[in-house]
Amino acid sequence: MHVVAVVALDGMAGFDVTAACQVFASARLPDGSPAYEVRVCAPEKATAFAVGVRCFDLRAPYGLADALDADTVVVPGVDDITAEPAPELLDLLRTAARRGARIASICTGAFVLAAAGLLDGLRVTTHWDTAEELARRFPRVEVDASVLYVDHGRLLTSAGVAAGLDLCLHLVRTDHGAAVAADAARLVVMPLHRDGGQAQFIAHTAPMADGASLQPTLEWMERNVHRPLTLDEIAQHANVSVRSLNRRFRLQTGTTPMQWFLKARVRRASVLLETTDLPVEQISALSGFGSPVTLRLHFRRQMGTSPGCYRLAFRSAPAPAAPAARPASVAPPVPVP
Repeated sequence: MHVVAVVALDGMAGFDVTAACQVFASARLPDGSPAYEVRVCAPEKATAFAVGVRCFDLRAPYGLADALDADTVVVPGVDDITAEPAPELLDLLRTAARRGARIASICTGAFVLAAAGLLDGLRVTTHWDTAEELARRFPRVEVDASVLYVDHGRLLTSAGVAAGLDLCLHLVRTDHGAAVAADAARLVVMPLHRDGGQAQFIAHTAPMADGASLQPTLEWMERNVHRPLTLDEIAQHANVSVRSLNRRFRLQTGTTPMQWFLKARVRRASVLLETTDLPVEQISALSGFGSPVTLRLHFRRQMGTSPGCYRLAFRSAPAPAAPAARPASVAPPVPVP
């Protein structure tokens, strides 16, 4: 069984530890058996914090040495990013990396991975409020504060707090496919995939005067990916000018309306590939690409693989064909703050 070790040292972010445990423990294989063995590995005693507030003391059933043979090692965020990581933790991570274990950080846990020298030359993310400090302290690391997580295969980083849930669900999906991940997402009451990246949560110094949310328009665009929407139509739905629409999209999603719409189409195509037996020709029409050639082009650019290879990797079980009007999601819709 795949072993996930969540390392918990003194000064950890308590939510990050429990969130990782919740997701991986919730994952069940089609026969109902656990998909993972979850270990919380810590010294004899560790104190968990939340935004500088001491919350609870943790006594873990496993010591740090029990993480050495884990298949995946999860590093939660740390409350004090100025503190030097414990040498024993850095040694553990370097040893695990040399052995080929998968290592993932949640939130400010990226500071620990960077201190271990594991992120040099890589694009990574962390909580938006600490991204500049991570980039300053580790200049060989490329920090992207606009995304929820970054996956390099054996090394993964995520943004703050709830993005740890996104990362863990992504790992479940990578390991066991969309159906297992969707079931785990339902149990933790999370969407399998959240849109918009971390940029929508950044506290900008000069926010919009009216503070209007684009969420209703984003949901409407998701429902209409099969249509050839124009900027004018999107602006009309949002009840703003095209210029204001572009500005609000940059502020709230970190991208342009048409770039966001293109990604939404690829997401729709990926869901159909995972959950239906529809041919690529029909999927291209339902996701708004018009032709399989156009679908394959944009799918490969965003997903790094072809629709056919993606279906082989993530298609888990036969499912009924999706209706032509609006394909069903792999998980119940959950409002995103």
